[in-house]
Amino acid sequence: MPVATAAAVRKQIQAGETDPIYLLQGEDDIEKAGLAHEFEELVEEGLRAFNVERIHTGDITNGDKLAAAVASLVTAVRTLPMMAPRRIVIVLQAQALLVPPKRESEVATRALEELEELLNSPDPQTTLVLVAGTLDKRSRMYKLLSRQATMVECGVLESLDDAARWVANRVTAAQMKIEPAGARLLAERCGTDVKRLRNDVDRLLLYALGQKTISAEDVREIAGPAALQDDWAMTNAIEAGDGRTALRQLALMLDAGAAPEQILGQLGWLVRTKFPLQVPAMLRPAVQALFRTDLDLKRSAGEPRVLLERLVVELCARGAGRPLQGGGARRF
Repeated sequence: MPVATAAAVRKQIQAGETDPIYLLQGEDDIEKAGLAHEFEELVEEGLRAFNVERIHTGDITNGDKLAAAVASLVTAVRTLPMMAPRRIVIVLQAQALLVPPKRESEVATRALEELEELLNSPDPQTTLVLVAGTLDKRSRMYKLLSRQATMVECGVLESLDDAARWVANRVTAAQMKIEPAGARLLAERCGTDVKRLRNDVDRLLLYALGQKTISAEDVREIAGPAALQDDWAMTNAIEAGDGRTALRQLALMLDAGAAPEQILGQLGWLVRTKFPLQVPAMLRPAVQALFRTDLDLKRSAGEPRVLLERLVVELCARGAGRPLQGGGARRF
């Protein structure tokens, strides 16, 4: 079965078209719990008491407990849905179910065989969601799941929507609320960097201690500058002749701590590799602008940000095939 992102699984849930078995993995317990909870939306709220079942398997320490847990799981999965198209069975701490006890017994062996039979023949009217910690990928059970289940790595953020949802889930887990605009703003500031998001959420929770809700204004007080989402966004904008976007991306790079020399090197790469093919007539003046900026930076002839902004504006015009008239900055 394929490996899916949490975002892709959410789209399946919204469409009501889920796979028979899911394995939610990863170190982000809050994300796993939040995604598992979203599967309940497949069942109307008034019918969830009959068609949504949660099974906790964290206390399995011997063969007898494993056999009892497997029997409960098989019964839950094979039970027909009541007045609903499907049942949802969520197994929490599933690693205890999927990893056999250290001292295997005949009872444990039979239980694992029953579990394998269930995984090999899932019920078409039940969605089974296994929420697990780290599993040994060399194990027999993991290899079976990799064939039969949709594997979901939680804690991997692909978009700002994912990041905003991650923020909201973290705040909710801390018994607080955050305004949607605040969650979105923090996502825009931090991007999909989980480490930075976690740090800023922790700071927000401390800052808003005693409040019921975290506002967008609280986020503005605590969060740092916006995160750079694409290391090559500036050069892409220059190629398109989009001066405003290029300058904004330059500011993000500088605010993120990029060295002026590093940025100049990236601009040099752009001129060397792209200009000869796209705007050969502009190559010579672009190279001259690069050398002039390099010299100005080395002799501290101006504020590095201003020097680089002037260069970016000039390259935007030259990259679009438009020679500057009387100085670059006035064109933007």
